[in-house]
Amino acid sequence: MSNLATVTQLRPVERPAERRVAEIEDGYTRLANALYDELIGADLTKNQSKVAHAICRKTYGFGKKMDRISDSQLAQLTRLPRQKVNKAKNELIAMKVIKRDGHLIGPNKEISEWQIEGCHYSGDNVTAMVTNSVTKTVTALSPKQSHTKETITKENKETTPLPPEGGDGQGSKPEKRKANRIDYQAFLLAYNEEVGELLPHAVALNDSRKRRLKKLIPQLKTPNAEGWRAYVRAFVHQAKPFYFGENDSGWSADIDYLLRDSTLTGVREGKFAGKEMA
Repeated sequence: MSNLATVTQLRPVERPAERRVAEIEDGYTRLANALYDELIGADLTKNQSKVAHAICRKTYGFGKKMDRISDSQLAQLTRLPRQKVNKAKNELIAMKVIKRDGHLIGPNKEISEWQIEGCHYSGDNVTAMVTNSVTKTVTALSPKQSHTKETITKENKETTPLPPEGGDGQGSKPEKRKANRIDYQAFLLAYNEEVGELLPHAVALNDSRKRRLKKLIPQLKTPNAEGWRAYVRAFVHQAKPFYFGENDSGWSADIDYLLRDSTLTGVREGKFAGKEMA
C-alpha cells in the first residue's frame, strides 16, 4: 500500500488595507480664505506651488506667521529634491509670495505686493525674449543696410562734395564711435543654463546688477558672454555643497554672489574647493 502525501495549498494571509482618513481632530491649518484663493489662482510652477503650500503648512499649521524652516523639511513634505526646493523657495521670495526676515520665512499676507506675472523663471521665457529681440532687429534692416559694402561705388567716390574755399573741410564732424552695447540677456541666459537646478535662477538684471556685471566683464579671461559662462561653470564645478544650500541656514549662492570681485578671484585661485568663503 503506497503512502500518498497530502499537499495543502496555503493561501497568503490578506491583511486589510489601512484606511487613511483626514480628520480635523488630527490638526488643521487656519489660513485666510483670501490668501488661499490667491495661492490657488496664482500662475506658479508645480514646484513653486508645492513649496508655497508647504511653507503655509509649516507656519500657519502651527499657529505661526513665520518660522525657521529648513529646505530638508520642505523637501520631506513636498517630496522634491532639496535643490529644487531651494530654487523654488528663492523664486517665491523674489516674487514676494514668501517673505524672509533673517532666518525666518512665511507667506506674505500682503497679496497686493505679489509680483508673479512674468517673474518666475520658465525655460522658454528667456529664450523667447532673446529670439524676439533678435528677430525684430534683423527684420528691421533693409537690403541696402545689410549690404553697405556693395553701395560704395566709384561714382559715389567721385561725387563727394568739396569743402568751400577758405574752409578746412571740417564743417561736419564725424560721429563718435559708440561703445559696444552689452547684451545683458545673453549673460542672464548663460548663468541660468550653467547653474541648472543647482542654484536659484536669475529672472532679471536690474540696474545694480548691470553695473556690477559691466565692472566684472573686463576682469574675465574672455571679456564677453562666453567668458562669463566659463566663469559660472568653473564656480559650479569647484564649489562645495555648502554653496548649493546644504547648510543649516538654507543659504545658497546666487547671481549676486557671482557678481562679486572676491568670488571671481576665489574661483581663479581655487578657494571654493576648500574652506567656505563668507
